[in-house]
Amino acid sequence: MDGLGLRPPAADNPVNAEVCPTLCKLIERHCKPIDACLGLEGAPQSATGQATMFTGVNCAAAMGKHCEGFPGPALRAIIEKNNLFLELKRRSLSVKFADAYLVDGVDELAMRRFKSVTTVMALTSPETISTIDDLFEDRALMQDITRETIQERYPDIPVIPPQRAAEHLFALARKFDFTLFEFFQTDVVGHSMDYARACAVLRVYDRFLSALAMYADAAQLTIVLTSDHGNIEEMLSRSHTRNAIPFIAYGPKGEFLRSRVESLSDVTPALLAAIDSNGS
Repeated sequence: MDGLGLRPPAADNPVNAEVCPTLCKLIERHCKPIDACLGLEGAPQSATGQATMFTGVNCAAAMGKHCEGFPGPALRAIIEKNNLFLELKRRSLSVKFADAYLVDGVDELAMRRFKSVTTVMALTSPETISTIDDLFEDRALMQDITRETIQERYPDIPVIPPQRAAEHLFALARKFDFTLFEFFQTDVVGHSMDYARACAVLRVYDRFLSALAMYADAAQLTIVLTSDHGNIEEMLSRSHTRNAIPFIAYGPKGEFLRSRVESLSDVTPALLAAIDSNGS
């Protein structure tokens, strides 16, 4: 959940129980605040934050700075050498990146000049990638959950309620050993300084999260929710924040996971330790 930090209640903080009650309840009961600053000055950024999260390497320290946007060649090399998806594959586990790319195939995605951290990681394990056909067939999710952002381009793909998107993600989670869903509208609206818009985005996500938690609870699956840096919790600023970020682990492995994280660099090692602890 991109751009979500932890901060006490404030007039400009839309992360509150009235706007997103499920998220706030999980933060209250199943959350470990962790560090996203990684020992460097300045505001954490997405490229180094996400690369750290998915490799276990302090990528900000390796780069000597927080890097924003798309990873450059040096950062891509770290991601391509080792990442969460590759580690899971080495354990003979099935992995799925649930976000659909609006492409017809992996080759089209690989040709893109600019690639996000998660795209670089997914391309090291092409079988994890979801395409436009998967979205048409409800085998993937749109990054905005409801598909509203693609209606002008793809009017034949119907808008769906958040609860239906949660059903789709749950179906994937039951099929694969590890499923990743990336939601970055929180970071987009965090930069906008539009409080009403931020509340609208959080309400959609909260309805999605509420349904997903219910399904996961019934099936005894573990949900992990974390971020790469703060942003949306301070709507009077367009910038990322240095606030702690949430590491929410809810389900059978929740306590195990929370006990093993202090910063973004601990996320992948904790996930792998949880998987290795019971071989599943």
